[in-house]
Amino acid sequence: MVLPLFVYGTLKPGQWAFDQFCQGQVITMIPALTQGRLYHLSLGYPALSLEAGWVQGVLLILASQEHLAAIDSFEEYDPQCPDQSPYQRRWQPVYRLDRSPLSQAWVYTMASDRIQRFNGEWLPAGIWPQTREGI
Repeated sequence: MVLPLFVYGTLKPGQWAFDQFCQGQVITMIPALTQGRLYHLSLGYPALSLEAGWVQGVLLILASQEHLAAIDSFEEYDPQCPDQSPYQRRWQPVYRLDRSPLSQAWVYTMASDRIQRFNGEWLPAGIWPQTREGI
């Protein structure tokens, strides 16, 4: 069974984690949007909150659900103790760039209070990395 995964940060094509966790497993890549608000964390990577807004990323269709455990581990998400995990994995709608419905996919989100603890800087364009220097 395939694995639909919406990625918006280091797991996007062209970023280092894509090569490690997704390369060779991708059946399809579709530029896409999901609802939420995107932040750049002081740790050097982004987080998506459930606040109102749009985040641009890529819908990856991976060849197998078997890859989910490795990606969960990378995202420090423990399905046995989700409340203690920095990121939460949610099943949510994904849209085409024109905001028409596309699919449902797994998306890693972070609670707003945790984003604040990591000095999250809101990215109003909903795209990471930003084009300005330093991010």
